[in-house]
Amino acid sequence: MKANKLFAVATALTVGASALSAQTTTLRIQTHFSPETLSGQLAEKYVNDVMEMSGGDIAIEMFYSSSVVKSAETFDAAATGILDCDMTGGAYQTGKNPAFQFTGDLMGGYSNPYQQMAWLLHGNGRAAVNDLYNAHNMEFVGWWIPGPESLASTRPIRGVEDFKDWKFRSPPGMATLVFKNLGASPIVMDFNEIFTALETGIIDGADAANLTNNIGLGLYDIAEHTNYPGFHSMPADHLACRKDVWDAMPASHKKIMEVAMDSLALHNATINEVKNAQNAKVLRDKGVNLYEWSPEELGKFRAAVKAGWQEFATTPEAKALLQSHIDFLVGMGAMSAD
Repeated sequence: MKANKLFAVATALTVGASALSAQTTTLRIQTHFSPETLSGQLAEKYVNDVMEMSGGDIAIEMFYSSSVVKSAETFDAAATGILDCDMTGGAYQTGKNPAFQFTGDLMGGYSNPYQQMAWLLHGNGRAAVNDLYNAHNMEFVGWWIPGPESLASTRPIRGVEDFKDWKFRSPPGMATLVFKNLGASPIVMDFNEIFTALETGIIDGADAANLTNNIGLGLYDIAEHTNYPGFHSMPADHLACRKDVWDAMPASHKKIMEVAMDSLALHNATINEVKNAQNAKVLRDKGVNLYEWSPEELGKFRAAVKAGWQEFATTPEAKALLQSHIDFLVGMGAMSAD
């Protein structure tokens, strides 16, 4: 009996000491997606997955719709302690270094999200991206890629010629350069200003998201023209956390965050492929014009993009990242070497 009591006391002390030594992680993360969009719902799934896998030892407060700071300011807000992590995209940071363009969207390079994830996971992409992020006090955790985007427009967008004098919302980065070279008039604005700008006629169209997320933003309530399948852009949304926050996390928490991001990437790519196909039919039934570009028009756009890559890659870091992507694409036969 005495031995049983001693055993029970020892067990209680062990459990108590273990509980006291268990490390918790609390994170404040901002995304530019609204909770109503498919991407917003998937961001919520990520939070729930992480908290459940960690047994509650990782607690996340997610801020949607860029409610703390503007989308392009999220990275700095995390790096300086206003937030802990940024769940927007690297291309917002091209003002710091054009290399950030090639950490998120090669524009016209990859055909589908699986190719692009392959570079990250099997082409040494994660390490290459982190070299750049670490220099800015951030740690790159992972990508989630919804697939090729579709433009929304109040004017037809049947081919390159239709971009002439087309005023549209553009994300910062290489998109402004490529479309400007094709005769368009890009206007950089925050993600959540697009609907009002379309509604008031400030812009004719928007480079915002894929078909499904464009519907979530309400863009096709105004814009009756779009392209599908998408081809011009396939941005990877990232999760990046402040370096000291990441370094202080136990290895198990880091692994949970990384594995949950890889899971999110798979769920994101596959559900968007399904939803985009379903929503294409819904939009056609509603009278929205969907344009599938001919190989000739796609070739014209690809030529403009490849010229834009070289024009935009003006720093050693940008040149190195771009070359890494090109080598990977050429190596698996997805792009010619010329």
